[in-house]
Amino acid sequence: MDVEILQFPETRVAVLTHLGPPEREHETVQRMIAWKLAQGLTDPLRHRSYGLHYGDPKHTAADMHRVDFCLSIEGDVAPNPYGIVAGVIPSLRCARARDIGSRADNRAAAFLVREWLPRSGEAWSGEPLIFHYVNVGPKLRDADAITDVYLPLR
Repeated sequence: MDVEILQFPETRVAVLTHLGPPEREHETVQRMIAWKLAQGLTDPLRHRSYGLHYGDPKHTAADMHRVDFCLSIEGDVAPNPYGIVAGVIPSLRCARARDIGSRADNRAAAFLVREWLPRSGEAWSGEPLIFHYVNVGPKLRDADAITDVYLPLR
């Protein structure tokens, strides 16, 4: 798997936190999608989809599993019934690897943390992994999903 070290740019985002079982993430994502559609933020080049993953769901208690689902924005986030708030993904030096296939089993994240990091001479900063969901949508087949995974480094 190819790994590139780069600077992730500071990114203003709308954020919806999922805290709970991974099997229920879909419900949280549906709320984010409803808000995105209500705001007319449908251009995937201007409004990129991200997930900030705070742990490995296979090794985290279900009630402690956290993902911040984010959408890059240019404006403000007004008070809303969806629970969406404004946030910022800071500029971070990261290692990036690309996963193609089902988002339920992200091989790039596992590769970066378990294989690449121990032999790289680099150190994880402790910030959550950033998943950039490059392509999204209701017609996307699992096999065609593209996710760039960013591992924040010190």
